[in-house]
Amino acid sequence: MKKLDVKLIALDLDDTLLNDDREITDLTVQALRDCAQKGIYVVLCSGRAEDAILPFVRRLQIAGLEAGRFLIAINGCSIFDLHTRQNIFCKKVEPEILLRTNELAEAVGLRSEVYTPDTIYYREKTKWTKLDVDLCGLKGLAVENYEDFLQKGFTKMLVPGEPEQLLELQKTLRDEFKERAVIFTSKPYFLEILPPDCGKGEAVSYLAKELNIPIEKTIGFGDSMNDESLIRMCGYGVAMCNGLDAIKNIADFVTQYDNNHDGVGRFLQEAVL
Repeated sequence: MKKLDVKLIALDLDDTLLNDDREITDLTVQALRDCAQKGIYVVLCSGRAEDAILPFVRRLQIAGLEAGRFLIAINGCSIFDLHTRQNIFCKKVEPEILLRTNELAEAVGLRSEVYTPDTIYYREKTKWTKLDVDLCGLKGLAVENYEDFLQKGFTKMLVPGEPEQLLELQKTLRDEFKERAVIFTSKPYFLEILPPDCGKGEAVSYLAKELNIPIEKTIGFGDSMNDESLIRMCGYGVAMCNGLDAIKNIADFVTQYDNNHDGVGRFLQEAVL
């Protein structure tokens, strides 16, 4: 493979950078450290909140480097600078949309959740909220006056539940909100509601511009529909071989190895390092 001229690497976590045990294995860690030490920005891009991404930043041990200082959270709604401990970019869903989504979800027996960098908030604890808290590694907290709480506006709302039920709700929400919100399933049992014109690809574009990096010199790795804009908008889009066909079809490259066999690390060794 011809060596790619890359200045920024953007990486989805689940089923991309992480194996099925939610770990980054040694070969991939070393490849990313080697990239960062060469001055190539390594940016983790996840639907998770900021604090839920930090354990994986620590695993890479690059946060002290200029090339390891940024992460993208909440599927592109937040760009966080680890050196200044501040957001350099943040977008929120309108309170009206949060309230209406919650109303429609609860009408069919579902419960919604919203996020801050370190906590997941919900009306009541359920098996689904527990699943999300355990997956993200964040605190979970029930809120008494949940509708009042939603008036603040949040970067993301999530409705967890059975996949068939979520597909019906997804159609209802998309029909009602049109362009006012981005709505998709990140996992079959997680329906996400995000601000408009906001995604991992849009966040990478914003960050690249701030760093004076041409978008043509960025590379994005992903596997699922919340990685669609990442794959499409980066200079090079790389789909995991274990990813969805819809993502592979729009990618410039597909990894030879899956997320359990250092797909990202081996691709970087061959195409970047």
